[in-house]
Amino acid sequence: MEYADHEYTSSTCDMHTPVDFTYKMSKKEIEDFVKLRVSNTYLFSGKRNTSMWAWRTILKHMGLHCKMTHHQASKKWENLKKRYKELKHPPEGVEVFPDVWPYFSLMDNAMAGRLEGSAPILKAFPHNKDNGEFLIKPKKKKLAAMVKSSIVAAPTEIEFPLNGIEDGEVVAEQEGPQDIDCILQEVEDERRTTCSEQQVAEREKEVMERERLVLQRERAVLDREIAVLDRDRAVLERERAALDREKAVMERERAMVERDRDALRRDRLALEREKARLMSLSEEKEGSEEEVTEESNSNSSNVKESGDMDRKQRLIHLFEKLIENF
Repeated sequence: MEYADHEYTSSTCDMHTPVDFTYKMSKKEIEDFVKLRVSNTYLFSGKRNTSMWAWRTILKHMGLHCKMTHHQASKKWENLKKRYKELKHPPEGVEVFPDVWPYFSLMDNAMAGRLEGSAPILKAFPHNKDNGEFLIKPKKKKLAAMVKSSIVAAPTEIEFPLNGIEDGEVVAEQEGPQDIDCILQEVEDERRTTCSEQQVAEREKEVMERERLVLQRERAVLDREIAVLDRDRAVLERERAALDREKAVMERERAMVERDRDALRRDRLALEREKARLMSLSEEKEGSEEEVTEESNSNSSNVKESGDMDRKQRLIHLFEKLIENF
């Protein structure tokens, strides 16, 4: 891995000059800022003080270490991410126009990981390095009391003891009323930022509550659909059982029809055989009847001929008697 070279000089920020705690980064600085943050993700390991030194490394590389604190750099990054998320995933029913924000495409590429390697890989400062090179922010909790006491006493020099400040910040001295004005401006800016963050948090909470209600309604609808599906499934099971029973009945009826068909076939064969037998018998009967008829005809003819002969004889006998009588 290649690291960008830093010039670790002993120069320190002039803490006796008015400091602009509301430094506004240019568009080019914001682009470099985002690219450096994405390309040097490895510096933000989550260990103690690593975030502070990582941001100081980036600010030092950009030449902004005397214009911004690491707290402000971290806050700037969080604000960019929050603004991107609000435009990328707006609340339900809210219409947004991401193209209006000039850094939307930049943050979209950053969140998608497309900017990795687009900036130099930096090497973090050692944690025991002198803090005099960097701009230091006083602790907020003691700021109001110290400003009030400074206004009442009107000292020429105010010293802010910052023992116990997070991330190991050291004591910083501010001089003159201009420094107090800058501090008051910073406090006001922080207050406004906190209020805006609270408002955003409230809106997000309302959105989450609406989404929760929507999810509950969708879950109720799904439960009803599941119940309907269960009922439909039970009806289908009953219908399937009825179909199975009907199928069994049809199978039995089909077997009975087959048995009846076999019986009819056997009966038909028996009838065919009986018919053939009867036909043969009728033929034999007709033959015998013809013989009987012929015999009867011959007998009748014989009887008729014998009758004729008898009549003739009787007539002859009668003629002879008549002749004898004459």
